[in-house]
Amino acid sequence: MRLTIAGGGGFRVPLVYRALSAGPFAGLVRELVLYDVDPARLAAIEAVLASLARQGPPGSSLPGSGPQIRAVSSLPEALDGADMVFAAIRPGGTAGRTADERIALDLGLLGQETTGAGGISYALRSIPPMLRLAEEMRSRCPGAWLLNFTNPAGMVTEALVPVLGPKVIGICDSASGLVHRAARAAGVALPEGTLDGVGYYGLNHLGWLYRLEAGGRDALPALLANPAALSEFEEGRLFSPGLLASLGCLPNEYLFYYYDTVRAVAGMRAAGQTRGESIARQQAELYPRLAAAGAEAFALWEDARRSREEGYLAEARTSGERRDETDLAGGGYERVALAAMRALSGGGAADLILNTRNAVTTPGSAGPEAGSAGSGAQVVPAVPGLPADAVVEVPCRVTPDGAGPVPQDRPGPAQLELLRRVKDVERLVVEAATTGRREAALAAFARHPLVDSDDLAGKLLAGYEAAFPELGRLWHGGP
Repeated sequence: MRLTIAGGGGFRVPLVYRALSAGPFAGLVRELVLYDVDPARLAAIEAVLASLARQGPPGSSLPGSGPQIRAVSSLPEALDGADMVFAAIRPGGTAGRTADERIALDLGLLGQETTGAGGISYALRSIPPMLRLAEEMRSRCPGAWLLNFTNPAGMVTEALVPVLGPKVIGICDSASGLVHRAARAAGVALPEGTLDGVGYYGLNHLGWLYRLEAGGRDALPALLANPAALSEFEEGRLFSPGLLASLGCLPNEYLFYYYDTVRAVAGMRAAGQTRGESIARQQAELYPRLAAAGAEAFALWEDARRSREEGYLAEARTSGERRDETDLAGGGYERVALAAMRALSGGGAADLILNTRNAVTTPGSAGPEAGSAGSGAQVVPAVPGLPADAVVEVPCRVTPDGAGPVPQDRPGPAQLELLRRVKDVERLVVEAATTGRREAALAAFARHPLVDSDDLAGKLLAGYEAAFPELGRLWHGGP
């Protein structure tokens, strides 16, 4: 098949190429088309892939065993004939990420690119170009699937559903990483591509693992009561034993920003620079070197990748604490995406945690969130308590028909209250980005639990408008 990556100059693209060159996904893609609006970044990533192709990735039979690579700067050319599209764009680049984080942090608020104020700003800029991509796909490659990495993944995916329907699926590796780390710590065998006995519900970067069965027995309570086992993986160390005992489940790592906001903000302030500022400095120096490195380009990129992974969520770790080697080795989000791609293209069903509509069609079911699906069938939410038409992050059964969400338990009252509030924010952001209603953006900032202030909402929006002129154009002309 032909796979197109929109955002082909992105730092993580070599992970996709490496996974397509060896192991279970080798041979799945015959041509990899890289599209990017930044020719310098595209040339640098081309150099990394050429270096990797010459030496061959670990586990490959021969050098040059990966798919053919074609780099283009025309979106229509990139989409013509595509069977699958990955989208990982960052409007405004790393400078935009820096502004997203710094404007919030300077107001004493959490400065993180996907969570809170920074995530709202990022979504307001990401959704309009992603809508243009989706419309172009509908014209150029109407049968293709869009696997969306563009953050904030849940909000962006929800904005695209009216254009592409079930043909768009949001990808994130955070939830699946939590599940597999917890399973290892609990001694539960969980083969890749299966989620038997796993209970997980939430939104992107806002979810909880609430069940982990093995042999008909839920191993999660014993894991939560075992400090030694919890200390073996990141989420077990990230949250206090008391909090985990009170929750009775394992939160996604991003819930650190909600459960320990003061510590998170203090850690970011103490760092002296935001995550975005650190990455911007690294990439400004790195990309020109990659383009000129020849045969050494992949080794140079790999060193930079491991350094970047080491700094992930650094504000949550104590001094001297390092990330797990399994996390540093890579193999996260690209494996989720490629497993979904293989299942969608007929390579066998797969169980994956994905961002998709919260809709399960069952005969004769009904409930307050249900809707009619015709012929007596009812559409009910996979996550009870959230609307069936909302995009959620849940275990899905992926087949050539799409990603079918698996019904989950109803979240506890406190969890459901947080989910509903953040979903309200997400929908206000989508409304603002798709209609150009500034009032909806202002309401989104004010309603977010990590802002929770009309006064701060006004200051945030004014700061982001000053940093990003495209927001002013959005209010006056729509997306």
